[in-house]
Amino acid sequence: MGKQLVIALGGNALGSTPEEQKDAVLAASGNIVSLVRDGYSIVIVHGNGPQVGMINLAFELAYGQNQNVSAMPFAECSAMSQGYIGFHLQNALQNSFYANGMTTHVSTAITQVVVDRNDPAFQKPTKPVGLFYTEEAANAIAKEKGYTFVEDSGRGFRRVVPSPDPIDIKEKGTIRCLMENGDVVIACGGGGIPVYREDGLLHSVDVVIDKDKAAAKLADVIAADTFIVLTAVPRVAINFGKPNQQWLSRITVSEAQKYIEEGHFAPGSMLPKVEAAIRFVTSGAGREAIITSLENAYQAVTEGGGTVICAD
Repeated sequence: MGKQLVIALGGNALGSTPEEQKDAVLAASGNIVSLVRDGYSIVIVHGNGPQVGMINLAFELAYGQNQNVSAMPFAECSAMSQGYIGFHLQNALQNSFYANGMTTHVSTAITQVVVDRNDPAFQKPTKPVGLFYTEEAANAIAKEKGYTFVEDSGRGFRRVVPSPDPIDIKEKGTIRCLMENGDVVIACGGGGIPVYREDGLLHSVDVVIDKDKAAAKLADVIAADTFIVLTAVPRVAINFGKPNQQWLSRITVSEAQKYIEEGHFAPGSMLPKVEAAIRFVTSGAGREAIITSLENAYQAVTEGGGTVICAD
């Protein structure tokens, strides 16, 4: 098995409709094919924010019209998104391999990600999901189902769920076996299907796991060599969007933490990506993380592009 890469691909990069998603995946496949041809073993972790939102919305609207339709729990919505996004990725990549005369297989692992039921995040739901409601409707649903709602930017009230840290990847052994077989593996889609253990049994829970954190944990537990986070820009920058903006090519964990403390990275954008990279780099000796754009992914891995985050 060649050098192992875990690549985190954002859900927003996959578009808002199935057709947009197919086009986006096809555009992404060239970099993956080139890396596999060069001997890399690859796991892809995709986001699912827009997609799981659409699934959740469809069931909520259907339930509103006909209460014989189940209001689908969030974990099941995540599992559905893993299935159909995984299919699109498998299909596009397999066709690209075939077109390039390669016999590489692509597999999707429906992945459960384990969280700690005692994680403090359970006491502070922060992740918005689902529809906007009036205050009256939100209060009625909260009373009926025990959900937590918050007012969201003047647009109405929206349910919020916890976002605990991932502590293990249930299917890590399966993922490693597929990699050893030479497959490109799609896993931990959308941060994974959240589960917790109780008396040895796994139970699903309505939370959202950050996709980049889950990807970093997966990269750790399968002992990947490099963790790659794909974003909209070719490199990380400090003073982003300002006249004194500075692109970063290689920084240490200490430097990255200093930039975080100085407020250089937006919480809903670059910050979770840098934090996930730090988690991976500090989880084992000799590890590096790369943050770059999809278009520059191959160059970043093979020629040292993007922003490399390394140990001190």
